[in-house]
Amino acid sequence: MKSTIVIGHKNPDTDSICSAVCYAYLKHRMTGEEYVPCRAGEVNGETKYVLDRFCVPAPRYIESLEPTVADVPFRRIEGIDAPMSLKRAWEHMRDANIPTVPILTKRKKIRGILTLGDQARFYMEDQDPAALSKAKTPYSNIADTLRGEIVVGDAEAVFSKGKVVVAAANPDLMEEYIEANDMVILGNRSESQLCAIELKASCLIVCLGAKISKYIIEIAEKAGCTIITSPLDTYTAAKLINQSVPVGHLMCKKDIITFSLDDAVADVKATVSKLRIRYFPVLDADGHYVGMISQRNLLDVDKQKVILVDHNEKGQAVDGIRSAEVLEVIDHHRIDSVETTSPIYFRNQPLGCTATIITLMYHENKIEIEPSIAGLLCSAILSDTLMFRSPTCTPVDENTARELAEIAGINVEEHARAMFNAGSKLGRKTPDEIFHIDCKAFKAEPYKITVSQVTSVSRRELERVKEKMLPYMESLLPNSGNDMLFLMLTNIIDQSTDLLFVGQGTKGIVESAFAQEAQEANCIILQGVVSRKKQVLAPLMTAIEANT
Repeated sequence: MKSTIVIGHKNPDTDSICSAVCYAYLKHRMTGEEYVPCRAGEVNGETKYVLDRFCVPAPRYIESLEPTVADVPFRRIEGIDAPMSLKRAWEHMRDANIPTVPILTKRKKIRGILTLGDQARFYMEDQDPAALSKAKTPYSNIADTLRGEIVVGDAEAVFSKGKVVVAAANPDLMEEYIEANDMVILGNRSESQLCAIELKASCLIVCLGAKISKYIIEIAEKAGCTIITSPLDTYTAAKLINQSVPVGHLMCKKDIITFSLDDAVADVKATVSKLRIRYFPVLDADGHYVGMISQRNLLDVDKQKVILVDHNEKGQAVDGIRSAEVLEVIDHHRIDSVETTSPIYFRNQPLGCTATIITLMYHENKIEIEPSIAGLLCSAILSDTLMFRSPTCTPVDENTARELAEIAGINVEEHARAMFNAGSKLGRKTPDEIFHIDCKAFKAEPYKITVSQVTSVSRRELERVKEKMLPYMESLLPNSGNDMLFLMLTNIIDQSTDLLFVGQGTKGIVESAFAQEAQEANCIILQGVVSRKKQVLAPLMTAIEANT
């Protein structure tokens, strides 16, 4: 059974994060089922302090509840490599009962696509006797297709010149149609074998399992002529030999349509509905092949079940909320516009904090509140009520917080001060600590880059940090294993980011990515930019790709 997500609003605060964690735990205790706390944004400094203080990991980040390809039960079919023979590819597709298969590189990247139609067209329409040489067919493929054995020659070598000839005539006539480098299919007559070698054939296919004399073997070795023996008769060998062609010769290489695991199902449906293709490759975040998806796979996708805490407004909800099945809402704000398709459990109370409501629900269901849970709930109340100074704070909130503080073993006033200070203390950290507060590495072929982000509510604090970060980044780059380093100094109040950058070519890439000139040698000011993943990383990747 798919787990239920418990999630707060975008740009989460301490109440949103802690309520998600504590309500997910309460629901699990009540039902025994799996409830997963999640978040719809980055964890701020204050919340991080709270989670660390009570040894609770940050909830899983969810960008959107729109079902993605990862939610679809697509087929995990193995791909094949380009040298594989047409015969083996057909067997692979037959066994998997699939009409389309990807051809992969050694690194599991898509090299091409092969369909049953491609195979049929080649096998039925291509009558060129030089088809095998044009396809640079490995001798190992030929031996395998004809159930034979390479007696003379290198199995890794390829048939790259000449045509395929069936030597049905006597040796006196062979010189009229056998040319240098041809592949000759013949029987057990030594004089025909010798004649073909003397006519400089590059390969002999000896049928009916005939044994090759030592003399012929010696002559063939000296002449550099490959000999393959097959138990098949001449007719069957001639009929089947084109199946030894490597699939790389037949595969479609252009305009291949692929989908990523994080692509929205709605977008995929819109694309495939316009096409007559049945199967499409699925790639992971690094572009590696993971399976094949069909239009049928897209028909039945289970909606993600979700419980909303600390909000009920559609504009504040995680992206894709319309595609999810909302089961419950626990909130203390005004009621707004979240719509559901069926009745749900909705609890809204005029209290100062959602965590207060959740605490009441622990009591109502007679579930013991553990110290770590009590610490999170108490912290959320202190945060939302500004330590009981907010006009939204009620006696219920304050009494609940003090009760929870006793269970958690904390002093309310001391803990609140520590929380608020944790939200803004960049000046106390070293440049190395600041850069690695929220540091993520990425591959942007052919480069390796790192994008870090720090946030603050104070422009003055960010300006002080900025002065010392550029020299640090320049000293860090040579030994970091990266080609480029970026640091986002994000002002939450102004909703702006000073993007610092070091590395060869970064200025041009940054100006291209954001379509504006850098205000300073190593800094560009980006108004309205606060998200690393959507607003900074994506345009940077695009610009890097365009400049390589």
